[in-house]
Order: sequence, then C-alpha cells, then structure tokens
Amino acid sequence: MTKEKERKMFVGVVWNCAAELKLVLTAILFLFSLITILQFMPNRFTFTPSNLGTTCISTPSIHASLSVSSINTTVPPPPPPPPSSPEKDEVLENGVIKRAFNPFGSAAYNFILMSAYRGGLNTFAVMGLASKPLHVYGKPSYMCEWVPNDDSQEKASVLGTQILPDWGYGRVYTVLVVNCTFTVPVGATDDNIHGGKLLVHAVTNGTGGDTKFNTTDTFIALTETERDFANFISTFSRSPKYDFLYCGSSLYGNLSPQRVREWLAFHVRLFGEKSHFVMHDAGGIHEGVMAVLKPWMDKGYVTLHDIREQERFDGYYHNQFLIVNDCLHRYKFQAKWMFFFDVDEFIFVPKKSTIKSVVDSLKDYTQFTIEQMPMSNNLCLEEDRGKSYRKWGFEKLVYKDVQRGIRRDRKYAVQPRNVIATGVHMSQNTVGKTTHKTEGRIKYFHYHGTIAERREPCRQLVNATTITVDRTPYEVDTTMRDIAGTVKRFELKMIGPTLQRTRQ
Repeated sequence: MTKEKERKMFVGVVWNCAAELKLVLTAILFLFSLITILQFMPNRFTFTPSNLGTTCISTPSIHASLSVSSINTTVPPPPPPPPSSPEKDEVLENGVIKRAFNPFGSAAYNFILMSAYRGGLNTFAVMGLASKPLHVYGKPSYMCEWVPNDDSQEKASVLGTQILPDWGYGRVYTVLVVNCTFTVPVGATDDNIHGGKLLVHAVTNGTGGDTKFNTTDTFIALTETERDFANFISTFSRSPKYDFLYCGSSLYGNLSPQRVREWLAFHVRLFGEKSHFVMHDAGGIHEGVMAVLKPWMDKGYVTLHDIREQERFDGYYHNQFLIVNDCLHRYKFQAKWMFFFDVDEFIFVPKKSTIKSVVDSLKDYTQFTIEQMPMSNNLCLEEDRGKSYRKWGFEKLVYKDVQRGIRRDRKYAVQPRNVIATGVHMSQNTVGKTTHKTEGRIKYFHYHGTIAERREPCRQLVNATTITVDRTPYEVDTTMRDIAGTVKRFELKMIGPTLQRTRQ
C-alpha cells in the first residue's frame, strides 16, 4: 500500500511539472544541436563548449556581453602613418638640376635637463647637457621666464647666460649651465610669498643643424611652491650646516671596497664632525662598496646619488662636469668650503696645522688649488713582504714620483656662495680671487689607478730609498704611512669593527 502511494505521488509530481520539464528538455536538445552544428563551421567561427556555456549562460544580457567584451578585448594600436614621399630632384627652367636633400630623425637632443636651483632672490642656475655640434658650430640662445603662481603678479623674462664648464671636452653632448638672473626679485613680494615656475626657452636660432628651421624647445626647469621659497630663505640666511663638503665625481667601474674604506676613514677624520661627503654612483657602487659606505651613511657623513641614468647620453667621462656642477648648486648654501678631488687622492696638511687653520688662512680667496704628490701604485718596501696584504694602501705605497719639470694636475676648494659654475680641476667662473700658492700648507697624495683594481697593489718590493723605474725616479715618502695607525683607530672608534673583513 505504501509503494502504491509513492508511485502515484511521483506520477502526480511529473504530471504537474510536465510543462517545465518539456521546456528544460527542449533547451538541452537545442543546445546540443547547436554544438553539433558548430563543429562543421569554419575555424574562425568555432567555439568550444566551455566558451559557449560562458557566453550564453553566464551573460545576463546582450548589453552586458558587449560591455565585458569591450573591456577585455585588447585593441591593436593604429598603424604608423605612411612615410612621407621624399622630395625629388628638379630640373629648373634654365636647365639647372636642383638636387633634393631629405633629413630623417635627429642627431641629438637640444637640451637634457638635470636640475635647476635658486641661487638668490633673483637668480637661478639650470644644469644640463646640450648638443655639442650646436654649440660648436651654432649660436643657440636660452630665454628664462618666471611665471608666478599668483596671477596678479607679473611675469619676468631675461636672456640666460651660457656657461660651458667642460672646456670643450664634450662628445655628442657638452655640459651647459644656464644662469638666469632677473632684474628684480621673483617668487615673492614684500608682503606675499607666491612661488612660481621657471621656464627655459631653448632656441636653436637656425644654426648648428638645419638652418631652414628656428626651433624653440620650452621646458619647466623649476617649480617652486611657497614652502620651497620659505625653505630657501631659511637656508640662505643662516650659517652653513657644514664646514666642509666634498663633491665627488662620477664613480664607475669595478671599484675596490678596501680602497674606498681607507679613503673615507681618512677624510672623515681630516675634515671633522661638521663635514659631509656627496658620492655619485655612475655604476661603480656595487655590493662591496655599498657595504663600506653604509656605516658612514648611517652616521650622517655620506649621501649617495644614483646617476646611472646619465649614461644614456654620450658626454665626457661619465658627464662628470655636469655632476660636479649639480653638486655645487645643490649644496651651495650648506657649506662654508667645498672640495673637489677624486677617491684615489688623499688631502694632507702638516702636523702643526689643521684643515680649519689652513682654510682660515685662505679665507680672502674664493678658490685655492692644491698641489699634487704623485705616488707609485705598485712599488712597496721589501720589509712588508709577506704582510703587505694586512696593510692599507696608503700605508704601503710609499714611493713618490720626484720627476721635475712636469706640469701636474691640481685639485681645488671653493667658497661655494661665490661660484657660478665649476670644473673638475678648478673653476673659471668665480666672484673673487684665486690663489695657487698653497705649497707647504696643503697638498694631496695621488695613488693613480689603485681605486679601480681589486688585487694587491704591491707588485714590486724594493729595498732602497731611491729607485728609477721606466725612467721615472722615485723616493721613499712615509708621510702617509706614519699616520695610518691613527686613521685605523679612528675608524674603529667611529663605526666599530664592521669593516674589518673588507676585501680588495
């Protein structure tokens, strides 16, 4: 009896839902028929069952399907415009054949901006690279324009002064400093700070390239807010933060971490607590060198700038003239004295003086240059045999080149507030006097080539106070060797033993 009731109940349910069941069965039959037909259609119309299910079942409406399709479909970029037809030679009425010339592309950028800094209430310095042929064979000009943020203030324009500090050493690009000095202060009035933008209009004047065109490229060199102006006034009006600031040239190549370690410890000790060192990484700061810099960075003595991007632009010696000019103007009001020399060069002052007493004696000069003491980069004392690897580079390289009658490069220091642009060996754009008579007061020992070698520098051990190698006379000079112990103890006191295992 119970089974009979269950059978009748099932039949009743099926009978009551017959219409719905027919609809479902019809839909299934239609779906499979459609899939069977699609199997015989061309490939470009083929859908997989999963695609069909996704398209037909999950999409609630035609409009929704179109919306999703438009979002997910990647539209191919438009084809490039067809190249223009070149001009052709033409035969003139008088029988002369006028030849055609068709230029394509561009040889170099007009201007590559690196930085711009305010140098006073009415003056700015803009640092960049410019096309060398344009400056060698043409007469480009640069118009400076100040656009205030306050529309009620008037704009100001002035012709920029061009300074080429690299003395013609540029390659495709040459370093250019544009000085923009307006006739009136800009950025503020007596009762209001408004800030603004410094625009530079770089004009080719139809020379140095295609004389048919007088091209002008306009770019924003500097954007200054009210806060930026207030910060500048604060820095400008107070005493410099540092007594001494080092502006380093571009560091590149496979540098020796140990040589960099020695250089830093030596000069932090020399320049003292109120000193700072700005280093520029052009590819030379690898992991080992970074490990040497980091303790001094944490102590606040070193700032590292990554300038590897400048390698895109073919300038002289990793664009070092550009880099030192950027450093000059970036830190111009933060240091009393700024030093420019390399990391294989060690500044030295006599025992009875200090670096402060030396610069104080030269305070009437904007710039002074420093005499070079060239040292051998491979001659060492025989007494160091078997233990030279434990000694620092300036401790064991004690043979000085004493050849006379040779003009040697000098390095220099400046009071930066009086410098408009600078170079690598000296500045030719200063306000004030320069002196080269610094012998006996300050000098630098030059260990040429040692910074870029990762091996032991002592390759010839000598048991003599004088020797001539390749017609170059050398004499023993232990000036730097004598203070090595003091420098090592100073490093240990300042940053501990963290760098004791530094490798060549």
